[in-house]
Amino acid sequence: MRYAETGFNLEIDLSRGSIERVATDPKETELYLGGLGTNAKILWDRVPPEVEPFSPDNVLIFGAGLLCGTPATGCNRTIVSTISPQTKLMAFSMMGGFFAPELKYAGYDKIVLSGKSPNLVYLWVKDDKVEIRDASHLHGKGSVETAELLRQELNEPKAQVAAIGLAGENRIFFASIEQGRSSASRGGIGAVMGDKGVKAIVVRGTKDINLAQPPEFLELCNEVLEYIKFRNENPIKGVMPILAGLGSPQEMKVHDEKWHTENFMWGNSRTRRKDFWNDEIAKEWMETMETMRTRLISCFNCPMTCGATISPPGRPTYMMKCFTKLTYTMAAMSDLEFGLGIAQSATEYGLDGFSAPQVMAFALELYEDGILTDKELPDLPEDNEGRFYYLLDMIVKREGIGDVLANGTYWAAKEIGNGAEDYAHNTIKKHEQLPLKLSMLNPIYFLMYATGEKINITQIEGQFPQAPFPKKEHREKFTEDWIQVPDDKFKQYFIDWELRGDNSIPYYPTPEMCCDIVDWQERMHYIDDALGMCAGLSSFPLKPPYHIHNYPKFISTGAGIEMDEEKLTLAAKRYRTLIRAINIRRGMRRKDDAPPANHWKKRFPELEKELLDTYYQYKGWNDQGIPTKESLNELGLDYVSEDFEKRGIYKDNGDTPSKETSADKEV
Repeated sequence: MRYAETGFNLEIDLSRGSIERVATDPKETELYLGGLGTNAKILWDRVPPEVEPFSPDNVLIFGAGLLCGTPATGCNRTIVSTISPQTKLMAFSMMGGFFAPELKYAGYDKIVLSGKSPNLVYLWVKDDKVEIRDASHLHGKGSVETAELLRQELNEPKAQVAAIGLAGENRIFFASIEQGRSSASRGGIGAVMGDKGVKAIVVRGTKDINLAQPPEFLELCNEVLEYIKFRNENPIKGVMPILAGLGSPQEMKVHDEKWHTENFMWGNSRTRRKDFWNDEIAKEWMETMETMRTRLISCFNCPMTCGATISPPGRPTYMMKCFTKLTYTMAAMSDLEFGLGIAQSATEYGLDGFSAPQVMAFALELYEDGILTDKELPDLPEDNEGRFYYLLDMIVKREGIGDVLANGTYWAAKEIGNGAEDYAHNTIKKHEQLPLKLSMLNPIYFLMYATGEKINITQIEGQFPQAPFPKKEHREKFTEDWIQVPDDKFKQYFIDWELRGDNSIPYYPTPEMCCDIVDWQERMHYIDDALGMCAGLSSFPLKPPYHIHNYPKFISTGAGIEMDEEKLTLAAKRYRTLIRAINIRRGMRRKDDAPPANHWKKRFPELEKELLDTYYQYKGWNDQGIPTKESLNELGLDYVSEDFEKRGIYKDNGDTPSKETSADKEV
């Protein structure tokens, strides 16, 4: 008997129209856990670097985390993985809601889509009944609208639906997959779903999930719930409001946006408005949110109400969470009413709420500076809000210059030329980032930005504070009950960290300390993504209920896999390295491990080189960021080192230009 997982994947070949229920190897679960880990193994095995994102041979994987569907609080993430049309590297985006547990209850750990359907279809999964159905009547429908229409059509009000909007159908490089109370947005995975001709996946499950040791597992769950209650009653002092508690950043509850609006950048990630926030704006924005926010909502089996249903006047209700509350507002230099309104349209279209507003702000900056003209933007409205709606429609429909902008700022700038590349300044590995520009280099964040293959800082940072507390006694107090650290040395790192002086950034923490800190934070995110845990209860907040010390117990009592901290750390390192290997095989090298050039005003090239050199050595990578043969073999990834040898990858020293790689060319 398999525990926590079902032991079966659902394989759908859209070209042949075939459906197959495939038993999985329990040994792979032990090595790669589940979710992201086993997704990566499938991508390595089945998608060689010659395969382009919009090839029938690319696969799109919906993987439920190993512990999804169990009573583990907050464990509900679906990890969607493919080759990204935007970065040409492996994309993996997590969505919460109810989809992953429902998939488990239907009897499957993953849905793997391959091939391409000649016509638009949707997938209907109800336990053992699986059908590929015609979706021509859903062409052009919104993602939220599609979900409701399919529930009505199937007479299944409790079915979970993952759908794309028109952006996915038109293969917009930053198209999302929307799913009720969450979305998988980053990397353009919605475009891959659209390219495969799949409008939606509808799942309804009524089966059970088995636990290896139910009483012990439930006891662990109760301990987590008690700790959540304690943390909610005792928020962390001295940090910004969205980091004081647990859960995803509590943007739907927080009205005080002084920190974001005065520290993050407006427009095309250029303008900082230091004195923006005042009492009048605070009152106006609070009234807007209180009027449009109909209720706070949670994902499956979670007490944290991180999301909210938003009902803009005259528009359908949609779900919002996290920083997308502000992305459209700040990109358009507008107000919250505008931002919440246009986000509804963008959600129906199915767009990434981080990339889409930046692409539009990028286009308007090009227009203001004469690189784009009235020829490319005919009948452009006079007001900024009108211009954003105009560009939104043009991009999603791929009309005129919208067809170029639909590929994101990096690729659009290359095609537009005439200096446009200087305006696509806020990308890492061709992917738009948070609109944030800072003064002094932070060595911890330098490494996270440069080497993180999630390519999204909020999915890398976490349990170590973003900055030192001003007073040493406060730092000492913070560490007293800091049980989550993997080693007590992290407490000392924080106690000794100062705002000014010898032990301040950029030279403190030292490169060696930074490696420890970044590796710990990244490790916890990768474990979450294999287990299906919400980062808001583990890897993202300070002092979370899930950590490296209790996770092995959850895996042992839930999945029946003998686990301890050392074995769990090794498993996470194994599939994290495998993801690195997938991207290395697709052409990624040291030159790609870099933050935006203007992310910090004060840069230190020699220190940055030392940081990267030290981190590569720490991770077992060579000076090009390629995992060494020795480190791969230690992880049981001999098949990777053998492939690297055959392809001559170890001969690449970065000095000579190689032939154009997949990561460098456009689809």
